Amino acid sequence: MDIYYRKQRWKLYLILFASLIGMGSLLYTHSLVKLLAQEEHKKVELWAEATRQLADISITGQDFGFPLHVVQYNTTIPVILVDQDENIIEKRNLDSLKMENPDYVRRQLQKMKDENLPIKVDLGEGLVNYVYYRNSTLLAKLTYYPYFQLGVILLFVLVAYLAFSTSRKAEQNQVWVGLSKETAHQLGTPTSSMIGWVEILKEKHPDKKLISELEKDAGRLEQITERFSKIGSKPILSDEIIGDVLRDSMDYMISRTSENVSISLEADSDNMIVPINKSLFEWVVENLCKNAVDAMDGKGTLKISLLDQGKQVFIDFDDTGKGIPKNRQKTIFKPGYTTKQRGWGLGLSLAKRIVEIYHKGKIFVLQSEAEKSTIIRIILNKSV
Repeated sequence: MDIYYRKQRWKLYLILFASLIGMGSLLYTHSLVKLLAQEEHKKVELWAEATRQLADISITGQDFGFPLHVVQYNTTIPVILVDQDENIIEKRNLDSLKMENPDYVRRQLQKMKDENLPIKVDLGEGLVNYVYYRNSTLLAKLTYYPYFQLGVILLFVLVAYLAFSTSRKAEQNQVWVGLSKETAHQLGTPTSSMIGWVEILKEKHPDKKLISELEKDAGRLEQITERFSKIGSKPILSDEIIGDVLRDSMDYMISRTSENVSISLEADSDNMIVPINKSLFEWVVENLCKNAVDAMDGKGTLKISLLDQGKQVFIDFDDTGKGIPKNRQKTIFKPGYTTKQRGWGLGLSLAKRIVEIYHKGKIFVLQSEAEKSTIIRIILNKSV
């Protein structure tokens, strides 16, 4: 069980670490954008001042080489110079193919008004011009770059996570199959031997009741061996009356459960037919019953409800046990999860595998209240 808590903590730490990296990247890039925006503003102010000097020089006849160089130096920042009546005097660094289109220039002027405040150019004698500008292409790209970078990182993490999860599931499947086949192999020999000894005891001892119980247990071991041997192979499904299968499993559990535990079955109908592998599905029912009995500490009520839902059947296992915390309701179906001192934590994981992979159904915790009850629901499709 601890492995899943550690896994959740590591996921949380990774998310926090990635968030810190993202926030740090955004803040740093934002500071760079702010500095670059200030520099561009200064360049536009210098461009505006050079434009004013050029206007003065055209009147005084002085050398205009330096101011003209400053004006021509701006090759990245889109600017539009207008007079006090907003007549366009000059424009630079717009789309060269559209610069002669008045509507395009007016649209660009409106965008510049929305983006930055104008810079005033005082020409004297009550004459005023205004310089409007937009951020350069470099500044715009730098503004959106961290978001693009985070998107690429998230995409890489997602692809890596999916690849890792797929690989891990494939490894788990191999472990499941290997463990099951080996268990079936190990159980096969002593089970066959036990069946042989039961036959000998039948001949030498008249106590038929004792021999009958031994024979049942030997047959049970044989059935368990068969179940393990089917894991990893495609099981054969056959149409079964699901109520009868539930009753057989329930009767078996009742005979091997404390008298302080009451197990009952309620069914909407006695003739609901479902395609299942009887041996494997009985394993699911037994595992759910055993977990319910353990949750009730050997004292309580387990009610199995069989509900007819048209094309589907719902099977609810309602126990009066300890309940399952909400944050563990998905974890209980993972391999190795257990709250018991003994056990491998494979029962519910096997049940989920049998229901969802082999029978194309669903199994989940429908609801749970602490120290009151837990309802686990199985959904299966009926025969067509």
